[in-house]
Formats: sequence, C-alpha cells, structure tokens
Amino acid sequence: MKPVGMWLVMLCLCAGTAWPVFAAPAVPQEEPAGRELTSIQALTSVGNDLVYAGSFGHGLFRSEDRGATWTRSGQGVTDPFILTLTTGKDGIIYAGTFRGGVFRSRDRGKSWQAINSGLKHLEIKALLSTGDGLYAGTADGVYRLSAANDHWSVVTTGLNDILVHALALSSDGTLFAGTSGKGILRFKAQSAGWVRQQQGLKDHEGMTENFIRVLTIDSEGSLYAGTFDGGVFRSADGGVTWRSISRALPNDSIRGILFNSRGLFVATGHGIFKTMDKGKQWVPLNKGLTSMSVQVLIESGAGSLYAGTSEGAFRSDDDGQTWHSINRGLEGGESPAPFRLR
Repeated sequence: MKPVGMWLVMLCLCAGTAWPVFAAPAVPQEEPAGRELTSIQALTSVGNDLVYAGSFGHGLFRSEDRGATWTRSGQGVTDPFILTLTTGKDGIIYAGTFRGGVFRSRDRGKSWQAINSGLKHLEIKALLSTGDGLYAGTADGVYRLSAANDHWSVVTTGLNDILVHALALSSDGTLFAGTSGKGILRFKAQSAGWVRQQQGLKDHEGMTENFIRVLTIDSEGSLYAGTFDGGVFRSADGGVTWRSISRALPNDSIRGILFNSRGLFVATGHGIFKTMDKGKQWVPLNKGLTSMSVQVLIESGAGSLYAGTSEGAFRSDDDGQTWHSINRGLEGGESPAPFRLR
C-alpha cells in the first residue's frame, strides 16, 4: 500500500481530471494558549492559609489552601490589570489596578466594590495599609482614604502629576514615597509638604537613582529602597543618607524586598537572593523556580514565602531554600491590551 503522501501527488498530477485532493492526517496540537500561566504582579495573605493573587490581564485569584488550588475572585473589579494588593484591618482586601482605581472586598474576595471618590487618576501603583488608614500611590501623588465617607484626599502638596511606585511609613509617622523620576520624598506630620531627599541614591558607578520601585522599613527602623535598574539602597538615618548594598547582587532590577529574623530577601528580574550581612554577600534562592522574572515577594502569617513571577506563582516553606509551583487554577488566555481599557 502506498503512503498517503504518494497518493496525493499522483492524484494532483492527473491533468484534466477532477480528482479530489485529500487532506493530510491531523497532527496533535499543542495545549491552547488559554492554558498559559498568567503573570502575577501582586500578592497578599490573610492568616496562615488564605492568599490572594493579582495578575496582569486576568484579574484576581484566591486560594484557601496556601496556593495549592486557585479560583477566580474578581466579581465587581472592572480592570483585569492588578498592580498591587494589601490586607487591611479584619482581613479586608484592597486591590489597586492599572486603569480602574481601587477596589475593596469585605467578604474574603467573593465580591468587590470600587472606592475611587476623590482620586484624580485611576492608575494605582502602591497601596499601604497602616494602623491609621489606607494610603495609595497614584499617577498623581499620594492619597489617603477617609474611613468616614470612603473619600480619597491628597496627603499634601508637592507631588502633583508625579507617579508614585512605593510607600512606607516609619514608626514616628514619617511617610516615604518612591517615585518615577523624582527619587524618594518624605512627609512629616505638621510639615509644609513633601521634601525630596537631597543626598540621592548613588550606585557604585556614581549614578543617581531616581526611579524607585520598592520601599520597606525593617524592625530596627532602617529604610530600604529598591530601584528599577540600580540595585538596593539602605538608610539608617531616616532617609537623610543612603548606601548601596547590592554591589554583589547579580541583578539590579528590584521588584520586592522583605525581611525577617533569618535575613533580608530581595526579588529581582533574575531570581531571589538573600543577605544576612546587610549586602556584603548575597545567596541565590532559586531552586525550583522555573521563571526567574520575579514580580512580587511576600511572607504569610505562617512564615511561608510566596513569589509571583511572569509565569505563575511559587511557594517556599523553608525560607526560600526550595520553591514549589502553585499554579493550579492560575491559567489564563491572551490578555487584553491595557491601552484599550477605559
């Protein structure tokens, strides 16, 4: 018996005869694009087991079993591009989006309501929940939410039309803002407005870093700043002076910083690293990570670490020594273009 391909050739060569041309046998297709893992940009946890994940283009997800399985959790959220998540009092969850503003859930992620009254722009880069309220870093400076009427008000003057990527609040009530292009500014209660840190953050090549992506404060009151492509800086005097601590870090694109009693952890564009000596040495913590482009890093109440990457989420139960993929239910299709949103 001749192969199918030979019959096709013979039939086609019979000029003047209307022979049918048979299709070649079907070839098994790859898994459809709808099963591709989504990019996780934001994470937050409640207690030991409940975790929320915000994706870039596929909305919100929720897990009650530490990420073993995920379900959709975005009813009421009109923008599927989630940029930031935070947990407030009594387990209330807040989500900041790319074009839809801020959303809040009081029922463990079952439903969400927009809270945007008073916001000039709806691009929300950072949310900070503190004992005295909720702050938002937006494309037009920093706002604070009034619990009395759910209305946002500008914290103070000096950041008009400035994109704020990161927020941190010190124990003395000083609010720090990390911006896109203006470095770090601080605001103390009763002061006239935002004050830019004049010393600047200079890397090992002498370049001043003005694009700040991450801010955090450790238990000793030291302030840490993660930049877009200039590494990590530390200030022990409330932001007056800064020192680069990432000369030995393999990647300078900083996406997350957290600390605990075991050290300082940094998420970068090429994996996760840990230092126990304030940056003199960095140890890679990437065993099990199949995606090295880390977007966010958090620690749960139970001490587990969660990493959101450009290709799904991962969890570590041994302080980052090993990572396990936790993507069951996080699959998504093709994302809508952000610029098409209104």
